[in-house]
Amino acid sequence: MRVRNKRYYRVAHWPIWIWVFFLAPGPLTFSLFAHGFGWANSVWLAGVLVGTGIAGLRGQMPGVEPAPYILRFDEDKPNPLYRKVCYTFAWNALLNFTLLNLTGLIVATVTGKWMMRPIYQYGYLPLFVLILLLGAAGLLPRVGVSTKREGTERRYFYGSVWAVTTGQTLLLVLWKALPSDLSHSRTGSVIKLGVYAGALLGMGLLAWRGALPRTRPIVPGEYMTD
Repeated sequence: MRVRNKRYYRVAHWPIWIWVFFLAPGPLTFSLFAHGFGWANSVWLAGVLVGTGIAGLRGQMPGVEPAPYILRFDEDKPNPLYRKVCYTFAWNALLNFTLLNLTGLIVATVTGKWMMRPIYQYGYLPLFVLILLLGAAGLLPRVGVSTKREGTERRYFYGSVWAVTTGQTLLLVLWKALPSDLSHSRTGSVIKLGVYAGALLGMGLLAWRGALPRTRPIVPGEYMTD
């Protein structure tokens, strides 16, 4: 049983939360990938570094605590506020960008037109607010009032992380690797949609079978070891 978090383990989790909160202003993130790193991105990143750095020093982020909060899976303990906040924003980073990118690919495939900018401009905020409300109501995995379902909910969370990270990475590679004329054509959209949706589905199935790290079935009462 792991009763404390080693220093390198705590430091290694800090970049995760930097990335989660850095992605929070979706249109600003869209501008980053479309036009490169601007002054607004720099200001926001500086604020995120300071905020997460202070929270990390206080042990107020998951994985950055001096000791793991959950020692035994499915133990009925109060879920601390910092876990609720961090995992709510993590779900936003996972769900919001995935749904918007998937929508953009479907629209481009059907109509032959790329409409990512208006999709992010008008779609990001409503989804962001909805996800925050679901988090505040404790309706997202790992964001509930209790840690009672942690053994199951961690599988949902890490399965989503594996699926989204793989899908987004492959989509970025295709966006950069495909010739410009093909990338912006309907054929290119079909290719990217197929790869993206296939990666999400494939990794999701592997996670469901417990074949990916931190997605294996947990026996109630099992002690935290990884």
